[in-house]
Amino acid sequence: MQIRLNGEPLQLAGSCSLEALLTTQDQLKAGVAVALNQQVIPRSQWATTFLSDHDDVDLFRAIAGG
Repeated sequence: MQIRLNGEPLQLAGSCSLEALLTTQDQLKAGVAVALNQQVIPRSQWATTFLSDHDDVDLFRAIAGG
């Protein structure tokens, strides 16, 4: 299965959840937000939201500052 992660192609062995993707990419950290096909997915739904072929996943990090 082929997806795009932050604009870069990524080959996956099969369907997986957002949570599993973030775990394998070492991105399951505090302050991370995820958009799937340009829709923000709440952290509470990461484990139950599964990826499909050609999905676009974008990761964002909250940055504190003034």
